[in-house]
Amino acid sequence: MSEQTSATRQVRVVLVDDHRMFRTGVQAEIGDTNRTGVDVVGEAADVDQAVTVVTATRPDVVLLDVHLPGGGGVEVLRRCAPLMADAEQPVRFLALSVSDAAEDVIGVIRGGARGYVTKTITGPDLVDSIFRVADGDAVFSPRLAGFVLDAFASSDAPPVDEDLDRLTQREREVLRLIARGYAYKEIAKQLFISVKTVESHVSAVLRKLQLSNRHELTRWATARRLV
Repeated sequence: MSEQTSATRQVRVVLVDDHRMFRTGVQAEIGDTNRTGVDVVGEAADVDQAVTVVTATRPDVVLLDVHLPGGGGVEVLRRCAPLMADAEQPVRFLALSVSDAAEDVIGVIRGGARGYVTKTITGPDLVDSIFRVADGDAVFSPRLAGFVLDAFASSDAPPVDEDLDRLTQREREVLRLIARGYAYKEIAKQLFISVKTVESHVSAVLRKLQLSNRHELTRWATARRLV
């Protein structure tokens, strides 16, 4: 699809990337709505901002970086799962990253992203990818397409982490802070909850993961690269 063809209709887009200059560059490249048909309705630099902006604007497509402060693109996808599942107005995600690492690609696709393109993509091709994802297609950079198919057909593809899925969002937040070495009082202050509530969350996490203490919890979180 050419940019001129795209401009016959509009797709509302949110840009999520922690580098402001990159967001500015993408906006300059694709954000001329009259020319490209892409209407950039919001931007975000971390996980919390992304969830807030996406929830408020309900765009057609989110351009999502994989590595973000606050838990990464996978965390954005997890917290926006109800928006992706909306039958009438689904929000669709297209990963746009400098990384072509297997764990990054597979992680966001498992999380619900409709495609994955690298930052070497041209402006016209990115516009085309945005429109295709908005239409429900799956889009990948040429080199990644075969790789993704092979990865999901392979028994070596990373399994769904059922243990992590047992934890609530707040329990995951406490888990990460514990694993980073924060004291209970520091966690309580950062999350605006009481120390007693922190203790309750830690107890719940240890019980659900069948761990005995915070040292085992730290090792568990580090092994899953959650820290």
